[in-house]
Amino acid sequence: MSTLHKIALTFIKSIGPVSAKNLLAYCGSAESVFSASKNQLLQIPGIGEKTVEAILNTDAIKRASEELKFIEKHGIEILFFSDDNYPKRLKNCFDSPILLYFKGNANLNHPRIISIVGTRNATEYGKNLCKQLCEVLAPYNVLIVSGLAYGIDVTAHKECIVNNIPTVGVLGHGLDRLYPQIHKTVSQKMVLNGGLLSEFPTLTNPDRQNFPQRNRIIAGIADATIVVEASLKGGALITAEIANSYNKDVYAFPGRTNDIFSEGCNFLIKTNRAGLINNAKDLIYYLGWDDEVKEKKKQAQTTLQLNLTVNEQKVVNTLQNGQLSIDELCISLNIQQSKLAIVILTLEMQGIIVSLPGKVYKLA
Repeated sequence: MSTLHKIALTFIKSIGPVSAKNLLAYCGSAESVFSASKNQLLQIPGIGEKTVEAILNTDAIKRASEELKFIEKHGIEILFFSDDNYPKRLKNCFDSPILLYFKGNANLNHPRIISIVGTRNATEYGKNLCKQLCEVLAPYNVLIVSGLAYGIDVTAHKECIVNNIPTVGVLGHGLDRLYPQIHKTVSQKMVLNGGLLSEFPTLTNPDRQNFPQRNRIIAGIADATIVVEASLKGGALITAEIANSYNKDVYAFPGRTNDIFSEGCNFLIKTNRAGLINNAKDLIYYLGWDDEVKEKKKQAQTTLQLNLTVNEQKVVNTLQNGQLSIDELCISLNIQQSKLAIVILTLEMQGIIVSLPGKVYKLA
C-alpha cells in the first residue's frame, strides 16, 4: 500500500480505527478503498451511506500529500497497523490506531515495555517513587512509556534519561508542536534514546478530548501499566481502566488514606483493578523478570564449559537437573570419591557450585 493512501485513510471523517480496519479487510488495501465504487463500498458490513459519501467526496488525498511532505522533511516514521514495525502489543487491541507517527529510535516491539502514569500534581512522595522505580529497573533492559505531561509523566521520562533507559512519550497532538512547551528540552533528549509517538497528524491542537484517546496507546503498547500517584479523577485512572479492558497487568503504589493524590491508587487496589506494589522489586517479581535473569545466569554458567576439565564439566552438566549429594554424584558419574572431592572443591572455588548441609551440592 502506498504511504499516501495509508495517511489519507485517516483523514476521512466518520471513519475511526475499527471502521478503517473493516474497510481494509474487505478492499485489500488503502488504494482500493479510494478506487472502489459506491455500490462496492455499500456491500461492506457496517459501512453506510454517510461513510461512503465521506470516502467519495473528500479531500483526504490532498491533505495526506501535505502531511507526507512534513513527514519526509522531519524524518518521521509512519507505522501502519499491517507493518512489521507497528507495535504488536497495541495491534492486539481492537481499537488500536491504524496509523502512528513516530520520531525517535526506540524499538516499539521491545521485549519489555511498561507504562508509568500518574497525577499532574505530583508530590515528592510520587517523584521519589518514580526515581526509585527507574533506578532499579535500569539493568532489566526495559522501555518505559508515558505521556510527557506535567507531574508523574515527565518525572518518569527524566529519570529514564538519567538512568539511560529508552523512553517514549505518547502525545495528544501532532508532531509539529509540543505540549507543554516547557518539556521541549526533555523531549529532545527522548528522541535520542526513545522517541515521541502520536496518532494525530500535524495541525492537531492539544485539545482536552485528545488525551483520553492517547491514553489507550499508553495502555495498549505496554506489558503492564504502573500507576504511581493519582487522584480519583484524571487521566491515570482512565489509562488503568483501559489497560484492564485490554486484559493488561495494572499495578499501583499505595498511599496514605488521607492523601488526595493517592486516592486513585488506593481505589484501584481496593477494587482489585490493580495489584499492590511497594517497590520496583515487587514489580519485577510479578512480571517474572527475576526468573528470566536467573535462567540467563544459569545458561551463562554452562558457557564456562570451555574452561573446565572433562570431569568438572560432567559435574556441572549433572547438577543442571538439580542438587545432588556427593555419593549420588559418585554413582551417577562413576568417579572415585577422592577424585570427585578435588573436582568439587575446584568448582566451589570458581563460584560455579555451592555446598549445602549434608555434602549436597547445587549450581550457584
